[in-house]
Amino acid sequence: MSQQISVLVVDNEPGFAGLASEMLEREHDAIAATPTTSAPEALEYLEGNEHAVDCIVSDYEMAELTGLELLERVRAVNPELPFILFTGRGSEAVASEAIDAGVTQYLQKQSGKEQYTLLANQITNAVAQYRAETELRESERRYERTVTTLHETTRELMRAETKDEIYESAVETAAEMRDVTAAAAYAFEPTQRVLEHVASESSSSSTSTSSSPSTGESRAVVDPAVDTPRSDDLIWEAFSEGVVREYDEQAHASVSGILRTELVTRSEVVVPLGSHGALVAGTTDSDGFAETTTEVVQILAANTEAALDRAEREQLLREHDRTLTEQNEELTRLNHINEIVREINHGVAQASTRTEVETTVCDRLADTDRYRFAWIANTDDPPEPTTWEGVDATYMDRIRDGGSQTPESKLVRQTLTAEQPCVIRDVLETDAWDQRRAEALTYGFQRVLAVPVTDGDREFGVLLVHIGGGEDIGDAEREVLAELGETIGHAIHSIERTRAMLTDSRLELELECRDSRLLFNRLTTRIEASLTVAGVIDRSDDEFVCFVSTPSSADIRPVAEEWAALETCSIVSDGEDETLFEMTGSTTPLLDVLRTYDVTIRSVTAEAGVSTLVLDVPKRVEARTLIEAITERYPETELEARRETTSTRSARQLDTYLEEELTDKQHEALQAAFYSGFFEWPRDSTGEDLAAALDVSSPTYHYHLRAAERKLVTLALDGHSN
Repeated sequence: MSQQISVLVVDNEPGFAGLASEMLEREHDAIAATPTTSAPEALEYLEGNEHAVDCIVSDYEMAELTGLELLERVRAVNPELPFILFTGRGSEAVASEAIDAGVTQYLQKQSGKEQYTLLANQITNAVAQYRAETELRESERRYERTVTTLHETTRELMRAETKDEIYESAVETAAEMRDVTAAAAYAFEPTQRVLEHVASESSSSSTSTSSSPSTGESRAVVDPAVDTPRSDDLIWEAFSEGVVREYDEQAHASVSGILRTELVTRSEVVVPLGSHGALVAGTTDSDGFAETTTEVVQILAANTEAALDRAEREQLLREHDRTLTEQNEELTRLNHINEIVREINHGVAQASTRTEVETTVCDRLADTDRYRFAWIANTDDPPEPTTWEGVDATYMDRIRDGGSQTPESKLVRQTLTAEQPCVIRDVLETDAWDQRRAEALTYGFQRVLAVPVTDGDREFGVLLVHIGGGEDIGDAEREVLAELGETIGHAIHSIERTRAMLTDSRLELELECRDSRLLFNRLTTRIEASLTVAGVIDRSDDEFVCFVSTPSSADIRPVAEEWAALETCSIVSDGEDETLFEMTGSTTPLLDVLRTYDVTIRSVTAEAGVSTLVLDVPKRVEARTLIEAITERYPETELEARRETTSTRSARQLDTYLEEELTDKQHEALQAAFYSGFFEWPRDSTGEDLAAALDVSSPTYHYHLRAAERKLVTLALDGHSN
């Protein structure tokens, strides 16, 4: 036995105690004997914390206390400590009494040194058995403590709310296990498909620090070289294959360990945690892990995996519940908003002016709990508030005074440019809205939603609603309010058209366009002659029919065959001085703009790449907006004249009658006949020519033309006479 054995020899004969001690040390190198001459002296020696005794050898007959009385005192403190009664008084009575008292061995003193050989053997055997039993009991106690700790950890794991807490609890428990010097946990990151270090811990006896991602401390427990394991590392192999892997420094010299070498220099065990990651434990024990320790680590890993599964399921359930709650809240909010929008639509339908429309919208929105106040800005530069509700005029004045630099003006321009809703999610955290922090706190708003007011072609302004805290602005809410903006735009457009039909005054604009992209300029440059547009029919299928008059020496037909913009070109009438052509083609940017603003072409004359256009503009249309729309497509366009025109009441009634009574086909037939000189005498065109131009049969064309003529005659002879 290589481990030293401390023996306390007790005998009331000083010479014999010393001799016995010396003889025992000679008999066995591991024995270190200490002589004492009385039982009290021996007890005092045992009580000293600095002395650890593995065996007591005592005489029977001694002053003050006998050997058996000393045994009784020792057994009261340490019931299992080896106690050999070595006495010169040999009798069956003494031997029986000694055995009954619980001595480990009973040996009678004899002459010669053989008795010391026998005594040394009894000592080594007794101590070996004592140590084995003590180690077994200690092992059992440690195992019980480990199992108890494992049960407590399992309860903690099942109570943990996050995966980080589970990893931390697992490595702390592993680090406190028998023989475990350090432990670490790795989590699988599915997006990057890597194992990431999430927690590590060293045993209480280690001086190295532990760490976790939450603390940001140095990861001293984990080897930095394998902080993120690679495909050829031990931990990755264990995780990917789903099997327990053990690393031994002696047997796996070519494989690097995971934990730091100053902590773990002997062996490591890697236990996969299912699809979640892996748990690593290391030891410095020369014999590696005990089988029971490895089993307990695997049990801990299994419990950790179950806890991670539970946490993942609960997280999914919480996310699902949160999503359902948010969806229900948004649905409730959306239903409320839809009710508001229906009320607004009803009010807008009854409005007869643009002001009434805007006031109805702002008043109803501001009357809700969600929206603090609402207002509408026009399309001027800078935009200005036209209508508001729920806020005093002071706020609107600040917007006006700030001009184009206010955050509201920038938001309006952004919305008009994007042609879709724009959101400021938090005015308190958006740099551009710093100057509105005081107003936001005063009026109680945090978010701003801006939607364009448009009918699909024209933009009439921007509707802005200011919203308090709480729920964010969802996609559904933005879509509903975007539809409301379109509803407002169509309502304003309808009101303006109705007012235009009821008024006699109109605006006439004369424009000069030198832009080479204009179709008429391109034609005059190509044919090297002037032209006059007799009329343009804007058809509903994004096509147009145009009647163009040129000198008789010019011919447009070869040009039309080359250009994709023109589909057909034919001669309607061919006179001595001029020729009337009928052209068809797909819509042009100019016609798109005029259609958007309900503008008609009164006349067009073009020569040498320059066209003069006279446009008939409804009174409701802002001339500046119209001109900007045209110059955006044809930059080389300038305003030459602006004239107010007033038509007679009978003419206005006639326009209204034609718009209400004539069908689109009848109106096209009547326009084609007028522009082509069909009503002249002699006629400049025939019904067959016009039918071909409109791509209909001749009987069909004459049917629509006669129907239009009959309605005009009815108006002249019947309606007007009334």
